[in-house]
Amino acid sequence: MKWTLIALVIAVSLTSCKKSSEENKTDYIKLKSTELNSEEIAARGKTLMQNKCYLCHSPKAAEESMIAPPMIALKARYSRDADSKEEFIADLWNFVEKPTHEKAKLKGAVKRFGLMPYQPYKQKDIEAIAAFMYDYEIEQPEWFQEHWEKKHKKGYRQKGKSVGSLPEPEQSYAEIGMSYAKSTKQTLGKNLMGAIQKEGVLHALSFCNVQAMPLTDSMATKHNAAIKRVSDKFRNPENEANAEELEYISLYKQILKNGEEPEPTVVEDGENVNFYYPIVTNGMCLKCHGTPGKEIERETYDKIKELYPQDNAIGYGVNEVRGMWSISFEKNE
Repeated sequence: MKWTLIALVIAVSLTSCKKSSEENKTDYIKLKSTELNSEEIAARGKTLMQNKCYLCHSPKAAEESMIAPPMIALKARYSRDADSKEEFIADLWNFVEKPTHEKAKLKGAVKRFGLMPYQPYKQKDIEAIAAFMYDYEIEQPEWFQEHWEKKHKKGYRQKGKSVGSLPEPEQSYAEIGMSYAKSTKQTLGKNLMGAIQKEGVLHALSFCNVQAMPLTDSMATKHNAAIKRVSDKFRNPENEANAEELEYISLYKQILKNGEEPEPTVVEDGENVNFYYPIVTNGMCLKCHGTPGKEIERETYDKIKELYPQDNAIGYGVNEVRGMWSISFEKNE
């Protein structure tokens, strides 16, 4: 089931053949370099990296439980090849735009974890992440230095400014809601991947059946918020969307259909804030939410029907609205 585990790797990784790198570099230089040198872009890149990358590239994970290389490994490897910040950024985007084995720089990571699956990331988001990585010191696992020295016969000294110099702007309600959604997603994802590592996809289905709701509730308690994952095509009846939530799900479907980027929806209601944000499918999701006989293997589909007799959550393709985060919390005083 190694391929299944690897397909979970959904964050920035590896990259690029020299020819493609040079082509992308030309495109990058057309951008205003001053925009990617600002503290505002770096702060945004830091947040994006934590939200989009750390589910798989977490600096907190033990070496034996990693499912993708830590971000510091990417910084170290890409810095070795890049002659400039522009080239460093271009290389990262070149791979993430369309991952291939030929573009991969960290060959050992690809052999161990597999190739990162395609995700429809925005170029400006990946460039902000890369700009932050290049200019600032990023967090690294305790084991990384020993690992790097063992593999490369020399230590790695990270370059960059301290993140302590970055401003910490006051969070908007949209950013607060997103942080709750992302941290809950990370908790669910980490435990789900642990289940897959131990016994594969069928065990992961049983895990979700028993543990997904309690884990979500535990994160709600941690954040002092009401956190739900809801859907118009629910698998677990407890995740059925109400009438108001269905309207937002329909709206997000139309936004994706139009080729637009979904943004969080915030509705202030007295002393409370209601936050909504879509859950969008990727290739890994289709292993359990795609089409039976195509993406969903027969054994997996039989297990789904056993655990969820009322299941409606199949037939999805990539980049479709699978459901939505529905989060409520109190306003700041």
